[in-house]
Amino acid sequence: MIQRDNIRAQVLVLNWRDAIRNVGALLIDAKSITSDYVDGMIQAVEEMGPYIVIMPGFAIAHAAPSEAVLKNDTALITLKEGVNFGSPNDPVYLVFCLCCTDRTAHRASLQEIAKRLLAEGVMERIKNAQSVDEIMACL
Repeated sequence: MIQRDNIRAQVLVLNWRDAIRNVGALLIDAKSITSDYVDGMIQAVEEMGPYIVIMPGFAIAHAAPSEAVLKNDTALITLKEGVNFGSPNDPVYLVFCLCCTDRTAHRASLQEIAKRLLAEGVMERIKNAQSVDEIMACL
């Protein structure tokens, strides 16, 4: 579901924009997206509000499929200190990032994420993980 190189644990960020930039940087490094996709994720929240904060403590950063997506991929960071997006589900401690080349892959990826992360206790264990190895064990 998520490549080991696309995970970081206990990241310190300044705010929600910085959280999106950090998780997006993993996908830029993986050559899955360009910086335009990161800009698009931030712009989407600025325009539509914190819709990406789908449940307490958890956000799925994403933007519409575009030329800025080079290949389907995912990334995850956990935050040392929660950040506020302006959502009733704040503060956010887990930021998952999804990039897809088309809408069909986008929907299928979201369903798979939900199935794995919503299993009892998984998100709490990931939130408390101190290392990438601990996160991988949860997944």
